[in-house]
Amino acid sequence: MSSISLATIGGGCFWCVEAALGQLQGVEKVVSGYAGGKEPNPDYRNVCSGTTGHAEVVQIEFRPEVISYRDLLEIFFAVHDPTTLNRQGADVGTQYRSVIMYHDESQRKIAEELICEWNAAKHWPQPIVTQVVPLPQFFPAEDYHQSYYELNPQQPYCLGVVSQKVAKVRQKFASRVKS
Repeated sequence: MSSISLATIGGGCFWCVEAALGQLQGVEKVVSGYAGGKEPNPDYRNVCSGTTGHAEVVQIEFRPEVISYRDLLEIFFAVHDPTTLNRQGADVGTQYRSVIMYHDESQRKIAEELICEWNAAKHWPQPIVTQVVPLPQFFPAEDYHQSYYELNPQQPYCLGVVSQKVAKVRQKFASRVKS
């Protein structure tokens, strides 16, 4: 039987990251949530205020024999802008920061090496500012945030923003997308 690993990352609104990476082969489950703040049991309203210190993140259950942690991070870096501090497009605030919250030292090392490689290769015109920090605690978001794009594809934010990230993965990583 194959193993399941966890990855916890944030790249702006969790709806975008959940929908984009959830369509990849080897990704078994993606849960939107909050992590990295000082308040226990945060909720969406408090996190959106920018006062809790939490980031909108997703926790991904994946099969490393199908998609490696490094591959997940490479796709993550390709579908959001890891060079903007505390923002993704019109979403501004520390809750929208680009962050990798590692579960062990191996994940930390992979993330830091990948950032160095991408910066050296100048994949982006500016340096990557993604935080690489240990996962303190993950809090699942409210039920209405889970599978948001799948359940609300006609919602304006989904049409204008999330669908572009989903399409980017389907185009750029077509061989990695579930059939």
